Amino acid sequence: MTSARTDTRDLLDRTARGDAAARQDLLGRHRDRLRRMVAVRLDPRLAPRVDPSDIVQEALADAAGRLDDYLREPPLPFYPWLRQFAWERLVKAHRRHIHSRRRSVTREEPMPLPDESVQQLARRLLAGDTSPSRRLLRDERRAELRAALAALDPRDREVLVLRHLEQMDTDEVAAVLGLSEGAVRTRQYRALLRLRALLEDRP
Repeated sequence: MTSARTDTRDLLDRTARGDAAARQDLLGRHRDRLRRMVAVRLDPRLAPRVDPSDIVQEALADAAGRLDDYLREPPLPFYPWLRQFAWERLVKAHRRHIHSRRRSVTREEPMPLPDESVQQLARRLLAGDTSPSRRLLRDERRAELRAALAALDPRDREVLVLRHLEQMDTDEVAAVLGLSEGAVRTRQYRALLRLRALLEDRP
């Protein structure tokens, strides 16, 4: 991630100097990360009607209109700032298509996580192994872990989603949640402890 950050800083500098190509590259370079974020959180009921790529495209258009303000006075690291636009578009899509209760888009609240994303998180939290016996054991553990993740407090689960599914760095998670980096590390540690306690309580 370090080289990507260096590239982003370079693109920000060049964009601030009026380089149009750098501006285009800057907005496009995080497209895949944004699409992964949207796909992880998109309610399966929206899948026939909402394409994550469309949400990302709309978000990038929103960001393009605000980029000059960002360059003058950056309120957040670049990716968390860019991600806000995708989050707002995602919330609006859920509200429009599922008629969910009105959500605030100024402070991010955890959305219910689709079952497929819970499964994906469980896979990431368990190390892989190729032997048949270990694979069987891993599958059993994965099922237990999925159930425990579903029972985990949404705020605890959210920090694990940000770190392990969205693959965000600690400072990026801190910017998204409005916490210090130390608080993010503490929350992640406590989330893992609670997850372990849930697993130990299962028969």
